[in-house]
Amino acid sequence: MNLRSLFQKIPGLATEQLSDQQIHGLFNDARRVVPGSVFIAIRGNTVDGHSFIPDAISKGAIALVVEDRQAVPANFSGLVVEVPNTRETLDVLASALQNEPGQDLFCVGVTGTNGKTSITYMVEAILNEGKIPTGVIGTVNHHLGGKVWPSDMTTPDPLFLQKRLREFLDDGARAVALEVSSHALDQKRVDSVPFNAVVFTNLSRDHLDYHETMDKYFQAKQRLFTDLLWKTEKQPTYAIINTADKYGRRLHVADPAVLWTYGAADSDIRFEIIRMDFSLTHFKVQTPAGDGEISLPMSGNHNVLNALAALGVGLAAGVPLHLCITALEKFTGVPGRLQSVPNQKKLSVFVDYAHSPDALENVLTALTKVRENLQSSARIWTIFGCGGDRDKGKRPLMADMALRFSDQVVITSDNPRTESPESIIEEIMKGVPLHKKDKSSVVVDRKEAITRTILNAQDGDVVLIAGKGHEDYQIIGTQKFPFSDVKVAEEALQGR
Repeated sequence: MNLRSLFQKIPGLATEQLSDQQIHGLFNDARRVVPGSVFIAIRGNTVDGHSFIPDAISKGAIALVVEDRQAVPANFSGLVVEVPNTRETLDVLASALQNEPGQDLFCVGVTGTNGKTSITYMVEAILNEGKIPTGVIGTVNHHLGGKVWPSDMTTPDPLFLQKRLREFLDDGARAVALEVSSHALDQKRVDSVPFNAVVFTNLSRDHLDYHETMDKYFQAKQRLFTDLLWKTEKQPTYAIINTADKYGRRLHVADPAVLWTYGAADSDIRFEIIRMDFSLTHFKVQTPAGDGEISLPMSGNHNVLNALAALGVGLAAGVPLHLCITALEKFTGVPGRLQSVPNQKKLSVFVDYAHSPDALENVLTALTKVRENLQSSARIWTIFGCGGDRDKGKRPLMADMALRFSDQVVITSDNPRTESPESIIEEIMKGVPLHKKDKSSVVVDRKEAITRTILNAQDGDVVLIAGKGHEDYQIIGTQKFPFSDVKVAEEALQGR
């Protein structure tokens, strides 16, 4: 692509005089700049890309996109484009560089505090059942069919995201299911994705180290249903919203979009549970396309809600209801989302990514209800910690939630990052009242905590290992060390 073609996408920029010079890349990291490329200076929370402009020039950048022209050396002879917001421009140019792959994909965006990963995997299963090859971009990984790429964050930056959409399209995808984080919405990483359907799951306390307040957190999510739906030229578009959640009831939706609600008793997509055990939930469903019954091979109301959202996306994509149901009944689950650890030791052991008070409540409520339905006397053991360098206010809330629904709670380390594990645990313990001290214990080493709990549990008990889910590492300091809750649990079960 040449300079003129690339910059034609920037509103209000006169491109007639730009050259036909071919560009060899678009970068927002000066370390990666190659000769003949374009550098975009982004103002981050801790680093300002404008300070790296000389480095980009020395590496051969032929064009710069900046918010402050004064930061450009006077002797630079290449193209300088000054814009109000380089994040917005990065998103536009990243899409243009890949020839706007989203225009040829049925694009699904899922946002909310909890449930994003599960819903994108369920959407993938449903659309694939409907013969619509679907790629997934999210927390666990990026994948299309048998091809898998690693993931470093829930929603990648625009350069990476648009490149992945192009790869999906070139590899035969006709749809993409994308986890959309609040950070991505606030930083305009997905503004150039032309969404066909967007989903809101729920909102509870998380990421306040970044957003500061729940209202700012909510407003970031809101953008997906107003700003971004207004931008897309695709028709029809669908907004699928959980109105059992109070924030879902507050959401505004762009006028052209079709609104389908789910979760509440009067929703467009609603359910009635017939029976539930630790591995299956059988429920009735009513939808705009008709009624049916589903045997979902997962436990918990929260997973039923996830299935309803995915079913709504399937219907929006034109997949018949019976195929949506077939896909959900064949669904094999999501790594680290109430993932069962098989064993012959008469224990029900689950690994789950729950790392917010609300997510922990959802999982423990599901396990408690199953225990009640089965009239079981099994004890529920919960092992959890909290990540370092993240929202500290939720730490005692996690303890409170775990103690409400568990018979025994083991507090341990998660990903401490640059904080002391002991100091994180000390803050968690503030949520443990004196009269519940006997229900809690502290084992700082996570492997030891998991092993000891599995050895102490009695036949029939339930062990929930929460917080890290699919992760196969533990972050201590700034380094990642191999660590898998599932593998540690498997080893402990072998030694039981």
